[in-house]
Amino acid sequence: MEPIRLSKRMTELGLCSRREADEYIARGWVRVDGVVVDVLGSKVLPTQTVTLNKAAEREQAGRVTVLINKPIGYVSGQAEDGYQPAVVLVKPDNQWADDTSGIRFDREHLKSLVPAGRLDIDSVGLLVLTQDGRIAKHLIGENSSVEKEYLVRVNGQLAPGDLKRLNYGLELDGQKLKRAEVWWQNRDQLRFILHEGKKRQIRRMCEAVGLRVVGLKRIRIGKIELGDLPTGQWRYLHPDEMF
Repeated sequence: MEPIRLSKRMTELGLCSRREADEYIARGWVRVDGVVVDVLGSKVLPTQTVTLNKAAEREQAGRVTVLINKPIGYVSGQAEDGYQPAVVLVKPDNQWADDTSGIRFDREHLKSLVPAGRLDIDSVGLLVLTQDGRIAKHLIGENSSVEKEYLVRVNGQLAPGDLKRLNYGLELDGQKLKRAEVWWQNRDQLRFILHEGKKRQIRRMCEAVGLRVVGLKRIRIGKIELGDLPTGQWRYLHPDEMF
């Protein structure tokens, strides 16, 4: 049994992100079999017990996750090509009046608030911004299979068998896509449920079968639905909500 880096083991256990792991180790907030380990690069055996102390748990409890109904014209992450990032919408004036989280806006909530997944500039709907590395890992980590649901308006006609190919049988960038769930919502709108998130995946899937996407809206991530959240507004993830 080979030892592995403590920071990697912490992320495997879902305790925090890799970046947070290094920070917690340096602060002396990590114990291995009950003993504090504060040396970066330390290694542990998979059989050893890794825990965080109360200070780390309190810091994690204070981290927030924000849900935005992203409009067209905003990018998910860093500003690019003159377009603003969606995080600029997170301000008191835009907080949904029906936010029932009980969390009051604080400018500290904007620090290290990063997208856990992306929506293209010309796509709308549910976008998650979080300070919590555990949530980010759960939603966009290498082994994440959290469902993401979309309504997709299209132009064009599907050839016989191509709806089946959208569900399973397409490749992107030389890799076979995971099985999806795709069906007609109405005459010009498809509903997609994906278990992965490749760049512009739905648009490229549609192009592969001769369809052109003219509108794309994400309506669900895991157990969290967009619901009645108005376009351009945001709310906090309720402490009792889970993806």
